[in-house]
Amino acid sequence: MFLSTTTNNLDAKGRISVPSDFRAVVGDGGFDGIVIWPSFDGDYLEGGGIALLSSYLRSLETMDHYDEGRMALQRAIFAESRKLSFDSGGRVTLPKDLAEYAGLNGCATFVGLGRRFEIWNSEKYQAHIGDVRRLARENRSRLVSLSRLSSSTDGSGQ
Repeated sequence: MFLSTTTNNLDAKGRISVPSDFRAVVGDGGFDGIVIWPSFDGDYLEGGGIALLSSYLRSLETMDHYDEGRMALQRAIFAESRKLSFDSGGRVTLPKDLAEYAGLNGCATFVGLGRRFEIWNSEKYQAHIGDVRRLARENRSRLVSLSRLSSSTDGSGQ
């Protein structure tokens, strides 16, 4: 699970250290790196490991092959994705076009979101986090505990 928020330096060659906790999440023995793509929700990058993309693929395969939504999601995620291998120091090199898309210069903020993560321009993320906290407060009642959920679905009502 991708947890926490970490800001790391981005050097002139586009190299950045991926947080060690993030590297541990994607270390499945198949591909030693991360996969990132431009978010279609804003000027930041989204990412995860191969397992996340496999999960997205399984979800997309439940849709009709020629469904416009499916095709758009495939193009926005898979066609725009880049596999970035870790170097011996746990760094990746961000492609210039992706760094420019997210406005990354000098540093970048990794934001853990459970099964996936985001990479933000640090100043933009700091400006955004206040709105996120406000929206989270407004929606906290929607966070249902598993014990409450299972009791309402098992018919016991307790």
